[in-house]
Amino acid sequence: MRQTKYITSGGLAFSEEKDMEKLRQFSLKGWHVSDFKFMGYTLEKGESTDYIYSVDYRSVKEGEEEEYYEFFSTSGWSHITSAGNIHLFRAYSGTKPIYTDCDTTAEKYKSLSDSMNRLAIPFILLTALIWIGAIISSGIFQSILLGVAVILSIIALPTAWTVITTYSNKWEVEGRKGLVNLVRTIPSLVLLILAILLLIVGGMEKDRALSLLAYMIAGATALPPAIWVIMSLYHKMGEKKG
Repeated sequence: MRQTKYITSGGLAFSEEKDMEKLRQFSLKGWHVSDFKFMGYTLEKGESTDYIYSVDYRSVKEGEEEEYYEFFSTSGWSHITSAGNIHLFRAYSGTKPIYTDCDTTAEKYKSLSDSMNRLAIPFILLTALIWIGAIISSGIFQSILLGVAVILSIIALPTAWTVITTYSNKWEVEGRKGLVNLVRTIPSLVLLILAILLLIVGGMEKDRALSLLAYMIAGATALPPAIWVIMSLYHKMGEKKG
């Protein structure tokens, strides 16, 4: 009977290196990654092996997959699994890394950010416009816009933070420390905006749009860590029962 287990991911945009090192440590214990899962990975039990792992972000056209995987195979990297334009590879310890210099590493993150931008930026702008419409409107129309804005924001806010982080990763590799430091101030700015919104709402007659926006920002900040904790606890409890 095949043994499998689930482990959580810190999010490739946020902790790619930590994820890859964690997968290596599990391989040393005989647990090898076989697939991506929601906010994590599926591992299969096998022989203890010192594998190292790496991720490539690339949009591969249909029919070109074999050539793409073969390119890495000739360098000692075996394809494990893919999800969209995210491709996971492994190799034996000591194999030359897929990315060996700043230029190619920056290109990797550029490929990721470019692919995300095609959908993320229009989606985020649409969400912002709907929120503006909800704030300046009233009555039934405001209620409709609020409902749509809340639903879109559940996806848009974490997506925006992920896009920003991918750019930060690219800038860090390129040595653009000023931009990296600017990105690191964003969480503090978000909290400041949240505090200002709550003060505005508290100092005026109840405004559903502003109030909901403030709570959405707070919720979007807390939701990803909360999901990560819940998923981690759920699978740990499942392992104990098994």
